[in-house]
Amino acid sequence: MLSKHLSRLLLGLVAALLAIALPAHAQPGGTAQFDHFRTGFPLTGAHVAVDCQSCHRDGQFKGTPKTCADCHNSVRAEGKSANHIRTQAACETCHTTRQWTIVRVDHSTMTGNCSTCHNGMQATGKMATHIQTSQDCGSCHQTASWSSARFDHSGVTGSCASCHNGSTATGKGATHIQTTQDCADCHTTQTWAGARFDHSGVSGNCASCHNGTTATGKGATHIATNNTCADCHGTNVWSPARTVNHADVIGTCASCHNGTTATGKNATHIQTSAACSDCHSTAAWSPANFSHASVTGNCASCHNGTSATGKGATHISTNNTCEDCHTTNVWSPARTVNHADVIGTCASCHNGTTATGKTATHIQTTADCGDCHTTATWTSANFNHANVTGSCASCHNGTTATGKNATHISTTNTCEDCHTTNLWSPAKTVNHADVIGTCASCHNGTTATGKSATHLQTTADCGDCHTTATWTSANFNHANVTGSCASCHNGTTATGKNATHIATNNTCEDCHTTTVWSPAKTVNHADVIGTCSSCHNGTTATGKGATHINSTNQCDFCHVTSSWTSVTVDHSQVTGTCASCHNGTTATGKTATHLTTTADCGTCHTTTAWTPANFDHSTVTGNCASCHNGTTATGKGSTHMPTNNLCEDCHRSTAWSPAYTVNHNDVVGTCSSCHNGTIATGKPRDHPTTTQDCGNCHTTRTWDK
Repeated sequence: MLSKHLSRLLLGLVAALLAIALPAHAQPGGTAQFDHFRTGFPLTGAHVAVDCQSCHRDGQFKGTPKTCADCHNSVRAEGKSANHIRTQAACETCHTTRQWTIVRVDHSTMTGNCSTCHNGMQATGKMATHIQTSQDCGSCHQTASWSSARFDHSGVTGSCASCHNGSTATGKGATHIQTTQDCADCHTTQTWAGARFDHSGVSGNCASCHNGTTATGKGATHIATNNTCADCHGTNVWSPARTVNHADVIGTCASCHNGTTATGKNATHIQTSAACSDCHSTAAWSPANFSHASVTGNCASCHNGTSATGKGATHISTNNTCEDCHTTNVWSPARTVNHADVIGTCASCHNGTTATGKTATHIQTTADCGDCHTTATWTSANFNHANVTGSCASCHNGTTATGKNATHISTTNTCEDCHTTNLWSPAKTVNHADVIGTCASCHNGTTATGKSATHLQTTADCGDCHTTATWTSANFNHANVTGSCASCHNGTTATGKNATHIATNNTCEDCHTTTVWSPAKTVNHADVIGTCSSCHNGTTATGKGATHINSTNQCDFCHVTSSWTSVTVDHSQVTGTCASCHNGTTATGKTATHLTTTADCGTCHTTTAWTPANFDHSTVTGNCASCHNGTTATGKGSTHMPTNNLCEDCHRSTAWSPAYTVNHNDVVGTCSSCHNGTIATGKPRDHPTTTQDCGNCHTTRTWDK
């Protein structure tokens, strides 16, 4: 009896193990479904409906590829089509097994420029109304914000009007000048509003624009006329008008010649009630046809020096009336002058204005004319220095008498300050405090010593840098220097490049400024001579930082001058372990969900294929559940026994399935929650029909009793 029960128990155990270990087609009866999740490759989406033989050929299960690209390579299964987007990203980056055609696109994984995909076939291309241009999409658009394009006219092909037609871009406004010219004939892309205007390109007459809306029209004070603009104005010189045809003017002369619309009577006009046309004509306004009969007032009311010629400022001082000396037939010269009627002394007339007086070069003197001159012979004067007023220089000025010559020092000193009457030349002494003008006006190499041959090139005056007290201690200012920096900074005239200077053929001013010499304003790497490390050595320029990758490479192996931070790394040139860089500071380190392990990156990963990793449980620190939690690695499946046991209580890392032992005491729930024919063996076919739980009849130790 015991042997019979033992046999049944062994058969039940074998059946349970076969249900766990064998696929559906290999299980007795073939009724159970194989749990594909246990293989580490759960079937989802379209994979659920695929026949097993499509992937597991010839009954081979081990070694079946698990990545999309290993199957979908156009050999095992359909791969990328000929017009697929160019990318090195894995299939699952964009596709899912549930919805293959609805893709998530990560532009950062794309290879090639935008137009290789956005060509109207693989992806949407330029629409019919797109701006005509040969530039690539990326020149204006960005994947983060496609509609906010960076626009540059320099890349546009075609004329302005091909876009600015009111559809693709704003076109001519309703009030735009009528013209057949292209936009660029008047406008520029840099300054659209400040158009270069040329009347030669306008179609239509002047009034079609000069209507007070499109352009300025007739002002409120414009002459009343039916003439068109072009009748009087020219496009080259609008104002003043080139001509006015009075025959086309509406209204009287005074309606325009009122001092506002056109010139009217000025303040000095002859007092008269006559109309303009009584004296003037439109053919020849001046001279006027004058008649004294129209004048109101006496002669003096006009001949007052304002309305008409009166006594000039130099007129003889007299109480005579005009007609006493003048006639209307011959006004000038006067008929006669009677000195008896003249008011004042001789000098009141002979002052060089009313009548001939002292010339501009006359000796300064308070003596009366008669002291030196006679009425009989004016030019033969009787000269005496005792009558002279003023200093020597008042005469010795180079005009009245010999004065300073062209090379004389500019000074306010009187002649006698430096010279003596006994010995005029050379001068006794020179006092710089009394010199007028700049230093260079004398120190020009002719009047006095000038700049030496090695002097700095400058247009500055000597006094800008030097003083008469201390000539050699100059006050230097770069703003006064003419010529390049190197003309002075050559190591002789002034300090030149030092021993640690960047090796370059650039001139000083290419990188430095006189206001802030150091640091240099800019460095153009294209002009530097030598390797990167010849400067980037931590002395001449910044070198490798404390967190730099350990490598013997030269800078330009990994970096480029145009984008220093965009680097390419050749792991074969790196010295040190992976973790010396992949520490989360120098380079990306372990993620928050990484396995807990003390092993170096290279133990599981390779630089050529980082994923999948070569995994070894012996390097893991922590228990199984620290990884097998359904996030870091596969955890308990939906059909796993309900239990509080740790993974390692039932499984081994070397042989995970089947479990090496099951302790029923640690199982949570009723017997039938596991013994349901899926998780573990359930009721056989010949079992009595019952709704009772297994434990009501069976025990875990002796099932048959």
